[in-house]
Amino acid sequence: MAGSDFAYKSAALKPVLERHAERLTVTADSTEGYSVSTRTPSPFPQHAGEPLFFGAVRVGKAYVGFHLMPIYMCPELSGKITPALKKRMQGKSCFNFKTPPDSALLAELTSLTDAAVDLWSSKKWL
Repeated sequence: MAGSDFAYKSAALKPVLERHAERLTVTADSTEGYSVSTRTPSPFPQHAGEPLFFGAVRVGKAYVGFHLMPIYMCPELSGKITPALKKRMQGKSCFNFKTPPDSALLAELTSLTDAAVDLWSSKKWL
């Protein structure tokens, strides 16, 4: 069952987003995942008044996904992704892990998430 493995599989990933919880809103925190969105309304007309989804850790059947929407919305962040982390990329803003990430990948995800928070803050999206 996916939920029963949440603590083991996502223990390293959840804190990467959780450390920014004071600047973001926690929208989900359960055995199935952890999600955060902006506190400010979206600047985009198609989502006017709604918060922007920022990121999540989601438990799948065979992996844990780390979603970071700023990568999709701000392509300049993609240049910060090493080939090792790029191998984990699924789609435009998700990284999948079958096992907890090693310390180098975890440090890179932390740095990438920090850069995303800084960038969205400079754009006044947080």
